[in-house]
Amino acid sequence: MDCIFCKIISGQIQAKLVSESEQSIAFLDAFPLARGHTLIIPKKHHAKIQDMSTDTNADLFALMHKLIPKIDAISGSTLVAIHNGKGAGQEVSHVHIHLIPRNSNDSAGPVHTMFKNRPKLSDSDFEEILSTIKTS
Repeated sequence: MDCIFCKIISGQIQAKLVSESEQSIAFLDAFPLARGHTLIIPKKHHAKIQDMSTDTNADLFALMHKLIPKIDAISGSTLVAIHNGKGAGQEVSHVHIHLIPRNSNDSAGPVHTMFKNRPKLSDSDFEEILSTIKTS
């Protein structure tokens, strides 16, 4: 497998390790968007969140929860981002959570500014979408 994150986990590529749990590791992003930009990844390769077991998911998000106060301490707020698949902007096909320190002067803006071609949905569109994704 030619996954850069798997190579970090195996020690083939060095990373600035921030924290580690039984099933996950966190390290500084080599190409940070902000000072303190951190990635959290499962140690086992999974392309998408839904590919992970419940235990792996719990471990990954527990490590995220532990680190957010540390990231918040850098600039006051943290953007938590996950690109779940190539179409969502995932550049490395291995689940990873971005923790990016944010403040109101960083010019990144809210998530809604990322999308230039937002859909105009009718009530029937909303109902169709709701019936597709709603769970009981």
